Amino acid sequence: MAGPPVSTHTPSDGPAPEGPSADQQRQMEQAYAQMKRKMAMQSLGKRIKHKIMVLSGKGGVGKSTVSTGLALALAQQGHRVGILDIDITGPNVPKMMGLDGRRLHVEEGRIHPAQGHLGVKVISMAFLLDDDDTPVVWRGPIKLGAIQQFIGDVEWGDLDYLVIDFPPGTSDEPLTVAQSLPDIDGMVIVTTPQDVALLDSRKSIGFAESLKVPVLGVVENMSGYTLHGRAPAGTEVQIAGPGGRTHTATADDDGSFHVTLDLFKQGGGAATAEEFGIPFLGALPFDPGFVRGGDDGVHRIVSDPEGASSVAFGKVVAAVQAQIGQASSTGLEIV
Repeated sequence: MAGPPVSTHTPSDGPAPEGPSADQQRQMEQAYAQMKRKMAMQSLGKRIKHKIMVLSGKGGVGKSTVSTGLALALAQQGHRVGILDIDITGPNVPKMMGLDGRRLHVEEGRIHPAQGHLGVKVISMAFLLDDDDTPVVWRGPIKLGAIQQFIGDVEWGDLDYLVIDFPPGTSDEPLTVAQSLPDIDGMVIVTTPQDVALLDSRKSIGFAESLKVPVLGVVENMSGYTLHGRAPAGTEVQIAGPGGRTHTATADDDGSFHVTLDLFKQGGGAATAEEFGIPFLGALPFDPGFVRGGDDGVHRIVSDPEGASSVAFGKVVAAVQAQIGQASSTGLEIV
């Protein structure tokens, strides 16, 4: 007759070891996911050739318009381009790219971007909201985690350019991206000509310098509104402009004339760039077509590729590409 089972555990051994608690298991899973995300972020340096941060110190200067314009102009050149919309609380890029109501596709734990005009890939917080009117009320650590997920968990594929659109200011979002995304080529600072916008743009320049991320240059948006008209050939036309200034133009042989009005002053972006010793990338006109295009989801570059605004964007893109060829990031350093 068999005796009772023999235990190999003695009282001196103490209690039998238990498995990890639910909290410990969750912490291990989070640590593992974070490690995978960091590895994925590092691999982006190999699969995405150029990364451009677009910042403004002030809201309302047309930063998202510039970001989408840069991306579309680069795509027109035949490049593979993506836009990362990091504006967590006010994402506008999907609407400007005609992607309203789109939802992201997730497969095997990887997020696949939506695809807009000219094949530009887009990732934005807007794709995760059930309603456009839903506010995103997040504290810093939650925003940080979302941004890292947008970088590390997205299946961008191979890109020539990634344009990163930020909310106004120099806070969590650009700092997190600068710390998380390797080999950033530099920042494009967007401003308008008036003094208030220029004051804030200087803070963005200082912010870039503190991170040791190159400033590719300054873009002056809303730089003059060109008024077109017709009159009998040779007729001199006088137009009252802002600040009581009178502009004079003469109709050409076809009866056409045009006058550029400085609605928000002019030249401040170039002066700021010169003061700080950084490149001036160019001026973009005040164009009501940007407003209509932003609402309709068809950027001016797509709807009027030969127009004056598209030509101006082409010059800005050429200047950015020239700076990328010269810039070399020395890595992140908080001072």
